[in-house]
Amino acid sequence: MDNEEALFRKRLKELADKAYNHSQYFFTGFLSMAELDIYYQMESELSYVTVTAYGGTNDCERVMLRFGDEELCGYAEEFPIVCIEISPVVEKFGETLTHRDYLGALMNLGIERSTFGDIVIKDKSAFLFCSEKMAPYITDNLNKVRHTIVLCKPAKHIPESTVARVEHKTVQVSAERADGVIAKAYNLSRSDSVELFRGKRVFVNGRLNENNSGQLKAGDKVTVRGYGRFRYGGVSGETRKGKLNVELEIYC
Repeated sequence: MDNEEALFRKRLKELADKAYNHSQYFFTGFLSMAELDIYYQMESELSYVTVTAYGGTNDCERVMLRFGDEELCGYAEEFPIVCIEISPVVEKFGETLTHRDYLGALMNLGIERSTFGDIVIKDKSAFLFCSEKMAPYITDNLNKVRHTIVLCKPAKHIPESTVARVEHKTVQVSAERADGVIAKAYNLSRSDSVELFRGKRVFVNGRLNENNSGQLKAGDKVTVRGYGRFRYGGVSGETRKGKLNVELEIYC
């Protein structure tokens, strides 16, 4: 365990203790997949307090953790998350921007990655989930993404999902092994797929998965860093040669 991970584990324990001892809610910033996995490793250790994960919608990858619940604290408190709409000032001059473009523009403001979560792109606009405290700074200072002059304002209509588009794909595998399904999902060789597990780049339902031979279950959400994510739909049939037809919903 490196020093950074040790400090993060200590921080989670401190937040849990504060919530429990003071009957008060405490929140993390937006966590990466690796940080969220560390929490899942500590989940049983922190079970004396209720912990809830949320990032703005139910399928956000980057989430905050809330320590405490209404029974412990005696009141309800929502997550301090704001959704900002980022749109071109003149739509016809707006570029087709990517997630990387928006992320780069935000990082150029000098803010920490933990202060904002998922970025949802819809046509020439984007919806950004960020912390309540950081929202005014972003709306006041983010005025350009790549070459496009943009306007930031609180979103009137918050997207229900962070998934802009889903591609349905049926692939054939010998078994529901995670490495085989990932290889088919992203047109990789089996050996390349195995390397993703060795490189700690595969997460299933938010948890780091290093077991490439493990079986996926219908409904599992798989994130492969550098490639994307998909929902595993399970087996839909079998070929005459004994191969399994499995269904994937690949988030685009």
